[in-house]
Amino acid sequence: MKQILIVVDMQKDFVDGALGTPEAVGIVDKVVKKIEEFDGDILVTYDTHFENYLQTQEGEKLPIAHCIKDSDGWALDARVQAALRKRGYRSFEKPTFGCVALPQYIYAHYNPLELEIELIGLCTDICVVSNALLLKASFPETRMRVDASCCAGVTVETHKAALTTMKMCQIQVIGE
Repeated sequence: MKQILIVVDMQKDFVDGALGTPEAVGIVDKVVKKIEEFDGDILVTYDTHFENYLQTQEGEKLPIAHCIKDSDGWALDARVQAALRKRGYRSFEKPTFGCVALPQYIYAHYNPLELEIELIGLCTDICVVSNALLLKASFPETRMRVDASCCAGVTVETHKAALTTMKMCQIQVIGE
């Protein structure tokens, strides 16, 4: 069985930058360890916005500029980046919560029936849950899990709610 680890948006702005939280800072060492010990391929998403972010629908609802392409906040957390460089990975830029390129890439490069997918990263209640549900809808028979110990949400309460939502959609949650 082939394994894929999807590292969602472990970018500086979500860890300790514009939208960072103590919970996000608190998962970095676990994310690094997971990357270092994972036996499989690694795919990484980058939340990617541009200078017009505040004029977008997302920017109107969340008026905090973040993950502006090529800014310091857009870059991966330095410890996460160092771990990924040792392993190798494929990256995907996404302008919104879910990354539609992920299922397209997986279809083109893997047999979904011989695949297990694990997701980790930020934020559990926005981008992790969006990508988990997108992937589960694309690959209903693929074993999928989320490691809660390697995720953090906007708040502790919404993190837990997202984990519950994923469980209800037959995505295994580990590391609680």
